[in-house]
Amino acid sequence: MSEAVPHNPVRAYAAVTAAYWAFMLSDGALRMLVLLHFNTLGFSPVALAWLFLLYEVAGVGTNLVAGWLAQRFGLAATLYGGLGLQIGALAALAQLDPGWGLGASVAFVMAVQGVSGVAKDLAKMSSKSAVKLLAPAEDGGLFHWVAALTGSKNAVKGAGFFLGAALLGVAGFHVAVWGMAAVLAAILLAVALFLPPGLPGRMKAEAKWGGWRSRDARVNRLSLARMFLFGARDVWFVVGIPVYFHAVLSDGTAEGRRSAFFLVGGFMALWIIAYGAVQALAPRLLDARRRGEAAMTADAIRWSGALVPIPFALALAAWAAGGPAPWLTVLLVAGLLLFGFVFAVNSSLHSYLILAFGSAERITRDVGFYYMANAAGRLIGTLLSGLSYQVGGLGLCLATAGFMAAASWLAARRLVTV
Repeated sequence: MSEAVPHNPVRAYAAVTAAYWAFMLSDGALRMLVLLHFNTLGFSPVALAWLFLLYEVAGVGTNLVAGWLAQRFGLAATLYGGLGLQIGALAALAQLDPGWGLGASVAFVMAVQGVSGVAKDLAKMSSKSAVKLLAPAEDGGLFHWVAALTGSKNAVKGAGFFLGAALLGVAGFHVAVWGMAAVLAAILLAVALFLPPGLPGRMKAEAKWGGWRSRDARVNRLSLARMFLFGARDVWFVVGIPVYFHAVLSDGTAEGRRSAFFLVGGFMALWIIAYGAVQALAPRLLDARRRGEAAMTADAIRWSGALVPIPFALALAAWAAGGPAPWLTVLLVAGLLLFGFVFAVNSSLHSYLILAFGSAERITRDVGFYYMANAAGRLIGTLLSGLSYQVGGLGLCLATAGFMAAASWLAARRLVTV
């Protein structure tokens, strides 16, 4: 039997959300700190991608076992574990020595990012699984609660992108990292003190592994669509667009680089915040209270198809420009905001469907498998982001995103054949 749901599920939901917010603020800030700091040190696009690869690899492995860990030890334990590991990763990153060689620096940052990747997916799986067990069943409560959690989380992560860039420009790398570690430690202590007892998720002590895939074909197919969806985003998001914008906006001086930090961080923050806002509004946009699971599945297929032409159109514009140009930069900003809107609706539908498809008895494992696929997509997207940008520039980077979006649409179409 699972643990009883807390007497006040709203308070439990608020505590879980606060912990998730704190984590994602630090996660967004850390990503931007690392990307911009090492870009200014002269790292190539491929080297920058390597810095984040172990982060994504760790996410794949963590999600394979995170669901079982939650069943064995409870969602509160995995949530605390995620926050604690992130604090450790930040403290370790502060030990980075500028005198180290390229190989040593890359290896060390990759290892630290790997720990951060484990932390992120422990926190994410814990928070999303808790929503399934806490949300009211009536009037589309599940969709509204998960949309609110996911949307607010991404808005906070977007603020983290700007915070990371701002801290790098104002305080420097090491001060910024230590400051985030201290704040996150205080938040972990507060959550441990105020989280109500009885957070669900823990099953019998003898809960067994039970395989890496879900028993539900819908979960497996949705996970495949999710993998390609997030690959389509990270192909341009991780390396390509930040490096392109930094090259366009910086004049090469120290002051120019500092100004570019704020502008690049500001755009990435705006994109994530807008994406989170659309996710939170998705239940209203789709009128979720009056529509059933089958209609929402059909919506997921339609919105997945709507994403495909956007990166292809931007890729054609990049090839037509032949290099940096003011009109291209304006078009990229507008086009990527449109991409973010369609992507956010897709992501929100996926987040609802995985909880709707998953059974309460196995929810942590189904969510863990789904986010394993999510991490695999981010891993593929991260690798292809640096590789495609270095080989073919911005145009190839965006075209690769288009092919990933098309693969996501083809996978989503198979949901209706289950």
